[in-house]
Order: sequence, then structure tokens, then C-alpha cells
Amino acid sequence: MPIYQRAKEAGIFSSSEVALLGRVFDKLKDERQSLERREALASRLLANYLAGIRDETELLSVSKLPLGR
Repeated sequence: MPIYQRAKEAGIFSSSEVALLGRVFDKLKDERQSLERREALASRLLANYLAGIRDETELLSVSKLPLGR
């Protein structure tokens, strides 16, 4: 799963943060999406989280939008 791999590679997230990111990613992903689309989604999710959005509901909401909104 791209979000888990990216978070692990970054090495800066606690297990609870990775769990949060994983939950949000699982809600956002679509099984029909290409790998490239899922990777873009994971990148957007991480960018929003690193920008300071920590609330799960808000993170889910803003990560549905393209970056640079």
C-alpha cells in the first residue's frame, strides 16, 4: 500500500500517525484506481498531513481536493 510505504520510508512518523494516515487512505482509495493514481493520492495525503492537518475528518475532506486548492 503506497501510504504505508511512503510513511515508513520517510521514517518520521509514529505508529499512531501511520495508522491515522492508513485509515484515511483506505477511505479515499478506490480499488479500480491505477497504481499511479494511488501514489498521487498518498502523496496528497502526506502533503496535507505535513502541512499541519491532523484531524482525521478534516484530513479526509481536504485530501479529496487537488493540491493547490
